[in-house]
Amino acid sequence: MGIPETAKAHFFEGYNCAQSVLLTLAPYLGLSEETALLLASPFGGGMGRMRQVCGTVSAMYMALGLREGYTGATDAEGKEALYERVQRLAAEFSRENGSILCRDLLATGDKPAPDSQTTSGHDPRCGEYVRSATALILKELGLPEAPRLPTE
Repeated sequence: MGIPETAKAHFFEGYNCAQSVLLTLAPYLGLSEETALLLASPFGGGMGRMRQVCGTVSAMYMALGLREGYTGATDAEGKEALYERVQRLAAEFSRENGSILCRDLLATGDKPAPDSQTTSGHDPRCGEYVRSATALILKELGLPEAPRLPTE
């Protein structure tokens, strides 16, 4: 199973969309699984079920920042370069999926809680968004989509 499909499987195990992406990428980001799960936990359902930016998109940005972000308070060049990448990822995700907003992706309007179809948080559409976001960030970071097999 490839890495994007592993992320999708994590989602259907019960993790939220952001957790599914970040958990799958944890080994590439120097994060423990627990830290990845804790960090991404508030971002499910478009940030605490507020249906704002899709949690998978937030997880892409967290991964990008952890791997290639800037740390200097006055690093205007680093900030500009990172924000360009964030905007490019948003455009690519939107082109593939129609939006970066959870409420648009799930057509739930502005309701803060999921409708009956998404009460469990395991809408099949979300699994595809998890897969899509994971594939996009892997490509952006230059990481393979298939796990590395141990050499014998």
